[in-house]
Amino acid sequence: MNQEYHVSSLVIHASPSAITAIQNELESLPGAEIHAVTQEGKFIVTLEGATQGAILSNIEAINAIKGVLSSSLVYHQVESEEESEEHNEH
Repeated sequence: MNQEYHVSSLVIHASPSAITAIQNELESLPGAEIHAVTQEGKFIVTLEGATQGAILSNIEAINAIKGVLSSSLVYHQVESEEESEEHNEH
């Protein structure tokens, strides 16, 4: 049985006054990585996980963070673990 590997990216809009608190919350989520943050409260974040459910759980957790105004899914890719390992070898 092939295991899946999910990668998603999000744009998060947040209250500028909550940037630091939101960064701390995002950093505590498993598989989450912050790639950019603006002073206006926009975040670029990727989520990685073994299942679609793990990604959706993280998105729900992000939307529940105090100060998050919205999140938009920009990209979602699913690969088998074998495909992911092949790409990492090259």
